[in-house]
Amino acid sequence: MQKKSLETILYSSAGIAVMFVILIAVNVISGAFPMRADLTQEKAFTVSAGTKAVLKKLDTPVKIRFYCTQSQAATPETVFLKDYARKVEDLLHEYKQIAGKNLVIQKYDPQPDSDAEDSARLDGLEAHPLPGNERFYLGLAVSLADERVALPFLEPTREKLLEYDLTRAITRVVSPEKATVGVMSALPVFGAPMNPALMRMGRQPEAPWTIIAQLKQDFNVKQIAMDTDQIDDDVKVLLVVHPKGISDQAQYALDQFVLRGGKLIAFLDPQSAIASRQQTPEQAGMGGGSSSLEKLLKAWGVQYDPGKVVADLNFKMQLRGPNGQPTQALAWLALTPEGINHDDIVTSQIDNLWLPMSGAFTGTPVAGLKETVLLSSTKESQLVDGFMAGMAGDALMNNFKASGVNYKLAIRLSGKFKTAFPDGKPSAGHTNSLAQTSDTLKESKVDTAVVLVGDADLLADDFSLRKMQSPFGTLVSQMNANLSFVQNLVEQMAGDSSLIGVRSRASLSRPFTLVKKLEAEAQSRGQAKIQELQQSLNDTQQRLSALQLQKKDKDQRFILSPEQQAEVENFRKKQAEVSKELKQAQKDLRKEVVSLETRMEWLNILSMPFAVTAAGVSIAFIKRKKTSAK
Repeated sequence: MQKKSLETILYSSAGIAVMFVILIAVNVISGAFPMRADLTQEKAFTVSAGTKAVLKKLDTPVKIRFYCTQSQAATPETVFLKDYARKVEDLLHEYKQIAGKNLVIQKYDPQPDSDAEDSARLDGLEAHPLPGNERFYLGLAVSLADERVALPFLEPTREKLLEYDLTRAITRVVSPEKATVGVMSALPVFGAPMNPALMRMGRQPEAPWTIIAQLKQDFNVKQIAMDTDQIDDDVKVLLVVHPKGISDQAQYALDQFVLRGGKLIAFLDPQSAIASRQQTPEQAGMGGGSSSLEKLLKAWGVQYDPGKVVADLNFKMQLRGPNGQPTQALAWLALTPEGINHDDIVTSQIDNLWLPMSGAFTGTPVAGLKETVLLSSTKESQLVDGFMAGMAGDALMNNFKASGVNYKLAIRLSGKFKTAFPDGKPSAGHTNSLAQTSDTLKESKVDTAVVLVGDADLLADDFSLRKMQSPFGTLVSQMNANLSFVQNLVEQMAGDSSLIGVRSRASLSRPFTLVKKLEAEAQSRGQAKIQELQQSLNDTQQRLSALQLQKKDKDQRFILSPEQQAEVENFRKKQAEVSKELKQAQKDLRKEVVSLETRMEWLNILSMPFAVTAAGVSIAFIKRKKTSAK
């Protein structure tokens, strides 16, 4: 018996020793051949295909000098920054594995008065001040021959854009020449001094939009006047943003630009919310005005009604109403993957766009042009008047009737374009006068492309970025992929599409598409009853008004007969009953939507604990069954 116990102890000790050796061996092997598994749905921690394409094209060694202060202090700030620095190192290691010998990574610890600090300063890096007079370096410089691009300080707030920033820096040293992008707009995208009337109300001058600053990082950005009659030859891509009141001469300039092979991206708008904010108090209520490129669109076979806005039950946004209460805005669209073309490289990894009061494109392009739909509504949508789009959601909801049409919100036309001015250049100041010129192009010689977007407000900071103050300064985060969408378009048009798949990863989200769809179905069910009651109420009110205004003799025109008085009383009772039913129907509809949201919340909260409990019970039952069998 004692011998058996000794054998058991020896076998157990040997087993533990073997397991210990195996564990060490696994750690040694895994350390020599590191492997990672990315289990996130959007592969957020996997280097994108765009980055891999950039790195594999390298044929000359590119150097990356990574600077990180190895401070001994353990303050919350330093711990936070060091943790982020490890993530940067992990990403650099991934880059090195892909690029091999064509990527050289050097690490520096820029301590005060050290050679590493001198190198950091020469590379243009900035030390971030921390509490206690401590300075922390966390940045990098990318160089190739005489070309150098620095990321002075790697903001943790831009973690989702880290891969894009790093890959962009590599492409900039490999191809230092920047394409020229022109921007023509009736909106203050480059910033503007404040209107004196608005300054008296306490408003500040307009700062340049963030999209302009981002484009300047990658391109030479040139401002084009709205009244121009010629686009410079060095402009490769032209952005036209809300061209309100554009002249025939300017449209002719755009026409000839496209025919020369230039790439055009036009953001039109049937009801600009940003333009409305630029108005003086006297202009308030007039709307932001619509914009179009009527002559060009007609020549391309595209129709666009600048007075109509798309309302969609599935993409509606919730806004703050006049009394601070949430209201459903059917014409303020929050597009989910259902409305985004994921077969196109520009939109393949974008899943969330905001389009406040967008127009729609219809018609069939003329022969020679190919149309690609980039963004669209669902079939639970309707075209509504632009003025009505800015009103309360209930007004649109009560009269909403789904059209069953997927309206095109953004399209790309590609191929050989023909001129919209076959008779020549329009003369200035004379709409119907033409100035014949021998150098007027009639048709493009090479294939080119034009992108048309039904909304211009999506470029504005107010509808794309969230800004918050913090100890590290103003924290800027993306509310959606609006700016990524615009930059993707420009990069594709400029000829460098490798970065498109990199940046798009920064704005991935998981919208509750099923919840929105169920809400839309509930709205449709309840809306039919509400419309029926509303029509009954309107008919009752009209009949009641007719009876009260019915004329009799001259001396008795304000006196009703007993029969009429009885009928009036009956209609008043019916009016009260219908009004009560209408309020109850609207209350029931809101109750059903809220109940749906509550059920989905509880389902998400309880599903995981239930699954864990069920798994535990099942394992316990299986073990007990096996034990009983022995």
